[in-house]
Parts: sequence; structure tokens; C-alpha cells
Amino acid sequence: MQRAAGKELTLAPLQDWGEETEDGAVYSVSLRRQCSQRLSPGEGPGDRQAPSPKADAFLHYRTSKVRALRAAHLERLLWELVSGDREQDPSFVPTFLATHQAFVPTSQVLGLLLPPPPPPLPPWVEIKKTEEQGLSFNKNLRAVVSVLGFWLRDHPQDFWDPPAHSDLSNVCTFLGWAAPLGAEALEAEKLLGDFLEKADGEQEEEEQFREWAGPPGTAQTSCLDSQEGCLEEEEGLVQEGPELLDFGVDEVAEQLTLMDAELFSRVRPCECLGSMWSQRDRPGAAGISPTVRATVTQFNTVTGCVLGSVLGASGLAAPQRAQRLEKWIRIAQRCRELRNFSSLRAILSALQSNPIYRLKSSWGAVSREQLSTFRKLSQIFSDENNHLSSREILSQEEATDGPQEEDKHPGSLTSKLPPGPVPYLGTFLTDLVMLDTALPDMLEGDLINFEKRRKEWEILAHIQQLQRRCRSYCLSPRPPILAALRAQRQLSEEQSYHVSRVIEPPATSCPSSPHVRRRISLTKRLSVKLSRERGPSPGASPGDPPSPTSSLSPASPPSSPRTRDPPPGSPPASPGPQGPSTKLPLALTLNCPHIPLGGQQGSEARVIRVSIDNDHGNLYRSILLTSQDKAPSVVQRALQKHNVAQPWVRDYQLFQVLPGDRELLIPDNANVFYAMSPAAPGDFMLRRKDGPNTQPQSP
Repeated sequence: MQRAAGKELTLAPLQDWGEETEDGAVYSVSLRRQCSQRLSPGEGPGDRQAPSPKADAFLHYRTSKVRALRAAHLERLLWELVSGDREQDPSFVPTFLATHQAFVPTSQVLGLLLPPPPPPLPPWVEIKKTEEQGLSFNKNLRAVVSVLGFWLRDHPQDFWDPPAHSDLSNVCTFLGWAAPLGAEALEAEKLLGDFLEKADGEQEEEEQFREWAGPPGTAQTSCLDSQEGCLEEEEGLVQEGPELLDFGVDEVAEQLTLMDAELFSRVRPCECLGSMWSQRDRPGAAGISPTVRATVTQFNTVTGCVLGSVLGASGLAAPQRAQRLEKWIRIAQRCRELRNFSSLRAILSALQSNPIYRLKSSWGAVSREQLSTFRKLSQIFSDENNHLSSREILSQEEATDGPQEEDKHPGSLTSKLPPGPVPYLGTFLTDLVMLDTALPDMLEGDLINFEKRRKEWEILAHIQQLQRRCRSYCLSPRPPILAALRAQRQLSEEQSYHVSRVIEPPATSCPSSPHVRRRISLTKRLSVKLSRERGPSPGASPGDPPSPTSSLSPASPPSSPRTRDPPPGSPPASPGPQGPSTKLPLALTLNCPHIPLGGQQGSEARVIRVSIDNDHGNLYRSILLTSQDKAPSVVQRALQKHNVAQPWVRDYQLFQVLPGDRELLIPDNANVFYAMSPAAPGDFMLRRKDGPNTQPQSP
């Protein structure tokens, strides 16, 4: 194919061609178009003249076929892992190693991958090998050794299996005879020694880890019976030593950034996979994703510090409380300058929560400059367009060259390439959960859907890239600030709301609180930010929380007050003021235009969230609902997600949860897609037919 210079075809360098099936494996086929050297008709391939845009010059293209494995059985995946063409599919090995725990344990992979050691021969037997046999033998072994070296270097925690670490011991044994004294064997021996040493001092390390990520060790009390009792308890607890806000803005922000960067760099990307993170609330799953849980705990700790410092001193006048609000806004701004989006989001979530956001007298005393800063920072995490603003800002921060040297604070950040950013991990967690919900694990013929793993790897690779950037922070720990952070009193959700109502009693005649959304425990309910704002419940009086009957968990916070638009002097109208929850908001939607999410009616499908009305708390599982799904199949898939025995499908009824504590019963044989209310959020509940309260309220 030839075309005159200056009139090049604007074709994509890689074009999809179709699929191929080989030995039960499905490959996607693409055509890669590459431009070769420009030659004039009189020039030969041996001429070394520089290409020139002559009028008689031509462009020469060559097209090559590229295959990528999409689905296969496990044995075929392992064959591709060892014998596949790395140039054809360079992302296969890192994708498999990063996501394999979603469909096969490490021990099973090693059992199929590692060949048995050769039997020992008597010393008088001489081994003779031809040159061809030796080359073939070494080539196959070298491929396995290369994969193990990559695995040990990039995912060492996959081999953590105390106390014996049998998987790693098997790897060391294999490398000992397959590649003795090689770099891979030395790495495996070193890792095994580190694991054994770590096991000996494991208790000491856990205490240090709690020091970084654990919640403050202050007394947490149960829900109080009265507002007066809450105040008496608050006044009885006097914090020893300086409070967190007694330190400077830069000092607090830098220590928060230091902790967030340290915890984020420790996160194992495989623990973020939707198939693993979505199981965190199952009984007996307390040990799942410990590094991710540590970041959630740190987020909740920062949120609790904001609530405790602003609400803790009940005797403050409005101007004094406004000073605390202003200082937290300045700390949030400094976190933004340090590119720490995790603590930035935590501080904003606390300031937008109901107990703080409803204090209109305190907000009225905040300076206009700080209110403007608060609004601008809040825009970063706007809900609009799938949180497009925060995603774009994060991408810009990754590509930026950072502030000039004169703009930096002395001794804070010293690298030419700016460290960070520290992202808000909830964005990636929700993307991976929604991806896991939307795409099946297995395809027809019991083939592993490896194309799903490739999409997951794109997100995990982004996390790994950010982790490398976070390790370049140059900040030193300040023990007094860390001690003040841990000593800051943490108020429970209900305590925060009670204290807030005592500081500024709710209005009974003239509603003046800001219009806020109802909030439910966000680590247990992904549907809050997926849904649109709900209107006030019928008959709800302004200033008093409606009955929390729709909150399915005893740990859910009280509902927020609902009023009309605030008059002048009310708190700033920031986007998406949050409720009183101090949990990590994980409800960002997947950036996928083909999968309509809850609250967004699509033409053929949408993602809904289903809970079970039982004593296990407010646990939601997301499933993909299509226009062909009827109630029995939806109930069966929901029970499967909740790990409930399938023979019980007929014993459950499906209800859609509507605003205002109402429910819509879905008939047993109805098409759920068309029977549901399209204007309501996609929240559903399964309830046993012989259980209590089976009569739904009319919508």
C-alpha cells in the first residue's frame, strides 16, 4: 500500500480483526499497522541517505497480526505463561500474576508450574546429553525461572504462608537445582529468610502497624440516652497534652500526608480486586484485604478527628468554632498542595457531614475567603459525570512537573519530580467492584474470562504506578503530632449528631438547615452516591430526623434533617454535603458507558444493589440486571452473591426500596427490569416470605 508523502492515511495503528479459537482457547486478533522507511523510486534498501519529503517519495506500510488470549482453561493459561510470545502479548504475564488469586490460589499455580526435581543418580552413572537436548531442556526451565523471578520481584506477598511458607520453600527447592546461584534463587532464599524473621517479630510489627493505621485509643461509649448525658461525658474527658489543632497547618497536613503515603504504598493491589474486597463483610472474613482496611481505618480516623475537634468543645461560641472550621479548611488546602487527595477527601467529608454542616451560626462566622476555598475544594469531589472532576485532576497531578522550588516549603519535598499524588483509594475500589459485578468470571465452556482480568490489570497497574510515586515523599515523622492525632477523641455517629443538636438546637418553625442527603454507612452500602438526591419523607418535620427504619443496620447513623434551600447566612452550598457517617465513602461509579448504574435508567441493563433482610447488618451485593431478567433469576443470583443455599430461592420475595421508607413488591414471575420504579435508586431487598413485615407499603 503506497500513498504520496504529505497525504498519510489517518488510520489507527491497531485495528480489531476478530477472534480465533485454538485448542479450546479464544484469542482476540488485531492488525498492527507500522510505517516503514520512506524511499524514493530510485533508492535502494541499502542507501543510507536520510529520508526527505520529496514529491516522488512514498510511504511503505507493513501489517502484522497480533493475538491476545481472551479466555481459556487454567492449563492453557499456564502454557501461555511459560511458552507464550512476550512480544505478541507483553501484558499477559503481569496481568496473570497480579490477578490470578481471583480465580486460582498461588499454591495450585505453583503445583502445575513447577516440574518435579530430577531423581538423584548414583555417583558412578555418567550423564551424557546431546547439545540439542541440553538447549531444549534449558530453554523450558529458563522460561519457568524467568516467570518466577518476575513473580518474586513484583508480588512477594503472594508467597506469605506462615509458619512454614511451603510455597516459597518449594520455589527455593526448584530454583536450587534448576538455576543454582542465579539471581532468582538468591532472591527466593532472601525472601524466605525475611519471612521467617518477620514471623519471629510479627507481634512487634503488628503493634507498629496499628500505631500508623489504628484508630485512636480513646474510650468509645455506646449510644447515649439523652443529649445531656452526651455532654456530661464529653466534659468529663479531658485530653492530656496539646490538641491536634494546636499545631501548625503545614505540620498537621504533612503528617497526614506522611501516614497516607506510607499506608498507600503498603497496599497490595490484588487486595483491591472486586472479588476480594466485596467479601470483606462476610462472617469470618476479618483477615481479608488487611492493607486496604488500614487505609480505610486511617481515612475514618482523620474524619473522626475533624468531627471531634469541631464538636468536642460544646461551650465554644460560634466565632471560636468558626476558627476551628477555618483551620481545617486551611489544612485541607495544604493537603491539596501536597497532592494528598486521601486526607483532603476525609476532611471535606467531615466538614460536609450533617453534625458539622448544619451549624449555620458557626458557618456564618467563617470568613468569605475560607468559604470560597471550601467551595473550590469541594468541587474536586463533585458527583457529576462519574466524579469526572476528581479523575481529571488526579491525571493532571500525575503529569505535572510540580511547584517551583521557591514555592516549596523548606525541608518538605526535595525531589525534582514531585512526589505523589496520594489518591483516594475508594475510587479504584469502586471501579474494581463494579467491574467484577458487570463481567462474568467464566464464559461458555468453563473458560476463564481473561479479558476481564486484563481490564482489572489496567486499574491495578495505575495503582502500582501511583505507589511508586508515593515512595518519593521526603517527610519526617513528628511524634507529638502523631500522638495528638491518636489521642483526639472520636465521637460515634449518634454522639456527633446529639452534640450538634445541643450546640445549635433544631429549628421548629422556620427551617434553616442546609438541604442535605440522607447518609447510610458507606463502607457497607455502595448505593448512596450512585443514587440521586431523595426528596423529604411525607410528614417529616424540619429539624428532626425521620425514623431510621430504612437503615438496615444497627450501626447506621441517624437520618439527616431535610429542609428547603438555606437562607442567607446558612452554611456554604458545597456540592454533595455529606451525612454524619465517618465511614470511607466507596461509592464512585465505574467509568463504563455501556453499564448504566443505579439511579441511571439504561436501554438494556443497569447495576442494582441487593441486600437480605436478616441479622447480619446492612450488606449489599451488586448484580447486573438486564431487560430479560425475571424475579426468580434475580433472586437466585442475589442469594448466590450472599452465599445463601440455592434451594431457598422460592422462599424469598424481592422488594425495591423506595424513598420515604417505602417498598415496592416485585411479583414472583415479573420482569424485574420493567416492574421496578425507574425513577428510584436501584436498591433492592430480599425478605423471606414467612418473615415479619412482608406487607410492602404502597409506593
